[in-house]
Amino acid sequence: MKKILCIITAFLGLISLNTSAQSFLQAQLKYAKVRDAQQAKSKVIEDLLTSKGIKPTNVELFIRIFKKEQQLEVWGRNKGDARFVLLQTYAVCANSGTLGPKRKSGDRQMPEGFYTVDLFNPQSQYHLSMRVSYPNASDLKFADPINPGDNIFIHGSCLTIGCFPIGDDSMKELYLLAVRAKSNGKDIPVHIFPTKLNDSNYKTLQESYATNSELLKFWSWLKPGYDIFETKHQLPTVTITAAGEYMAF
Repeated sequence: MKKILCIITAFLGLISLNTSAQSFLQAQLKYAKVRDAQQAKSKVIEDLLTSKGIKPTNVELFIRIFKKEQQLEVWGRNKGDARFVLLQTYAVCANSGTLGPKRKSGDRQMPEGFYTVDLFNPQSQYHLSMRVSYPNASDLKFADPINPGDNIFIHGSCLTIGCFPIGDDSMKELYLLAVRAKSNGKDIPVHIFPTKLNDSNYKTLQESYATNSELLKFWSWLKPGYDIFETKHQLPTVTITAAGEYMAF
C-alpha cells in the first residue's frame, strides 16, 4: 500500500535527533538539498537573527502553528534568555481535514497539541522536512489503538494529507534555522492549535461547537498553554496526565 503524501519515502536520508549536537550541522551539510539551502539562505538567516539581537551560534527555536489561519510562526531567543521574539511567519500553503485533533491513520487530520521536532529529513521528496512528534502520550490515550497514524511533517511543497507544507523556499529558511537550533543542543517545541486561542476566538469555538463536548474539553486543555506563551513569550511547562489531559503552567 502506498504511503500517504506526507510520509517520507527516502528513509536512508533520515537523520535522527540522537546525532550529537556538535556534529549535527556538519552531518546535515553532507546532503545536497541542505547545502543548497545554506548557500541560498545562510545570509538571510544570519541577518534575521542579528536584527532580533540573537547570535546565530546561540539560537533556540519555538514553532507555533494555527490551523484555521494557516500560519506557522517561528520564534527565537538566545540560549539563557527568558523571552522569545517573533522571527518569521510562514503561510501553511495547503491543509486538509477539519479543526480538531488527529485520531487515526487516514483521517486527513492535522494534529493539535504540544510536540517537538523529533527527526530531520534532508532527502524528503517534499524538498526538506522535519517530523512532529505525533502521536504523543495524550494522543495515544484517545487515538485508534491499532493505527493512530504517524509521520506528520513540516515540509516543502504545497501538497498535504495531514502534514504542514510551507513551500520550498520557506522550508529552506525554516530548516536551516532549526538545524542551527538543534546544533546548539536544544529541542524545538512545536505547539499546534485549531486557531489563535485568544478570548474572542475561543468564545467563537465554544459557540460553533456547542454540541461537541469532547472537542470543547480538548481545546480547554490547549488554551492555558497558548495563554502563557501569548502573555509572557515564555514556554509553558506542559505535562500529560495519566488520563491523557494536557496540563500547562
